[in-house]
Amino acid sequence: MRMTSKVIVSLFAVSLAVSTPAVAAGGLQNETKINEGLLAVGIADEIRNRCGSISARTFTALSFLNSLKRDARAKGYSNDEINRYTKSKTEKAKMRKRGEAYLAQNGASTSDAASMCRLGRAEIAKRSQIGVLLKAK
Repeated sequence: MRMTSKVIVSLFAVSLAVSTPAVAAGGLQNETKINEGLLAVGIADEIRNRCGSISARTFTALSFLNSLKRDARAKGYSNDEINRYTKSKTEKAKMRKRGEAYLAQNGASTSDAASMCRLGRAEIAKRSQIGVLLKAK
């Protein structure tokens, strides 16, 4: 099953059905663990979309997104706050910029499928958060 990063992030937002008490000032943009997790999902999605020999571990990704959801709930974020954050064009642009920087730091580019495959195989081999979301075909 092929999911785009928009679909995966939307699943994260939609799956948050229970509202929780308001969080102290700061917001989700300051939640490192949640943002690193969303970044990993986005990078894994880019890799599997650009590398024909790597696919997604869909159920693993959904389980991981559910863990991010639980973390957000535990920190007191409401469904509305999470939906606003995950749909924010500004936050999406920031995340894309971070993803592009990660790719560049690791010698990969979305315009070079071979580099994306190399990065994907390296992430799988080191069992990083990105790697556990992927599998070699």
